[in-house]
Amino acid sequence: MTEMKSSLTSNLRHLTPARLRLEAGGGAAKLSSVLDFQACHANARDAIRTPVDWRGVTEALGDAAAIQVHSRAETRDIYIRRPDLGRRLRDEDAALLPEGPFDIAIVVADGLSAHAINDTGGALVASLLQAFADLSVAPVVLAEQGRVGLGDEIGAHLGAALVLILVGERPGLSVTNSIGAYLTRNPRVGTPDSARNCVSNIHGKGGLSIADATHKINWLVRHARKLGVTGVGLKDLSDTVPLLGD
Repeated sequence: MTEMKSSLTSNLRHLTPARLRLEAGGGAAKLSSVLDFQACHANARDAIRTPVDWRGVTEALGDAAAIQVHSRAETRDIYIRRPDLGRRLRDEDAALLPEGPFDIAIVVADGLSAHAINDTGGALVASLLQAFADLSVAPVVLAEQGRVGLGDEIGAHLGAALVLILVGERPGLSVTNSIGAYLTRNPRVGTPDSARNCVSNIHGKGGLSIADATHKINWLVRHARKLGVTGVGLKDLSDTVPLLGD
């Protein structure tokens, strides 16, 4: 029976990076487990507090034009305490954005994980720009202290029919470098989350690869353009329904 329980525990742990404690006897955790937990917790805190290497992200974009802006959350502490300020563009930065119209705008925001943007942000944008080669794409906007809703105001200023914001997702103890991509049609300040499509868990450690994420996002963009809708009216069927051409 003991061997069977040990085998079950081992098999379950192969299915998830989450911490499982299935020993019937309980008791104190192993020192190695405690130290690993503390290290992972520190890494998650670092992901939130570490600034993004915006120069590195810009270099990964190659020749693509990029504009750097800032939300109304002037510091990281304010950003954490006031989510509403992270959703609005700093007044003076609106003048940096060209007037469209554009088919789509791509915004990269630090969100809650600098690790995510530093590790994958630039390469993901470069892959998406190739997929959107036939579309009118606004200059890439790099947004510091930004949350998902910030893309709405930026997209509206740019006159973009669609806005795609890539944001560092809230880190956990297993994954600290995951990107979430949010697609919104006709972006405006105050757009509800029900009007967006999300492709999440984009990272290189067992998550969605850049190639797979690009395919899903491109599928959503093409179908959003055809159907004239994002959010609850647009279901992600990218695994079964072919990509649409314009």
